[in-house]
Amino acid sequence: MGREPGPGTRSGAVAPLLVACALGIERFALRGGARSGAAGPVRVLRTGMGPAQARRAVARALGEEPWRGAAVVASGFCAGLAPGMHPGDLIVAGETRDADGATACTGTELLVEALARAVPGRTVHTGPLTGSDHVVRGPERAALRAGGALAVDMESAATLRTARAAGPRPVAAVRVVVDAPEHELVRIGTVSGGISAFRVLRAVLPALCEWHRSLLLPRR
Repeated sequence: MGREPGPGTRSGAVAPLLVACALGIERFALRGGARSGAAGPVRVLRTGMGPAQARRAVARALGEEPWRGAAVVASGFCAGLAPGMHPGDLIVAGETRDADGATACTGTELLVEALARAVPGRTVHTGPLTGSDHVVRGPERAALRAGGALAVDMESAATLRTARAAGPRPVAAVRVVVDAPEHELVRIGTVSGGISAFRVLRAVLPALCEWHRSLLLPRR
């Protein structure tokens, strides 16, 4: 499969990496990860909850230097939709989708490989990641799963669509399952599943940096 152009700028410098998440606890986890191997500047942006806040925060960030040409990754926690998922499983989106359409992700296979090295032993699922403007529970989750979605969150689809609207760039979404059909949680961090998901998210940033760096390699 061919790759999109790598994250370079007109001057030949390497474009930075912008990692967007909604919650303070997600930002805390992501910023706690080592940034070894980063190809350029890395920023973890807290957008606030919901698609509207994600759109505003990402558009504002990409309008500033040096982030105008940044590769963008949506990250944080999500709800898994498939039976057999567990807190701490990883979701790598092949595309994000919501009522406004779908956005194809860049370098999905590269991300899966990088995550397998960064978080050995954790299950990595790939497939469509769907967006919602509210917390999804019960029968609504089953309906989303019947439509082909693997997981759901509130910000990824809006984040990636806004990023692409601001100019061509690599985009991706990597989420950690914090609850699933057989493991529904009420509060993050108050039970073992939430703690497990937090620890996995803390290990994600090096894999995102590796993905970003790998996009600079020549096409094969």
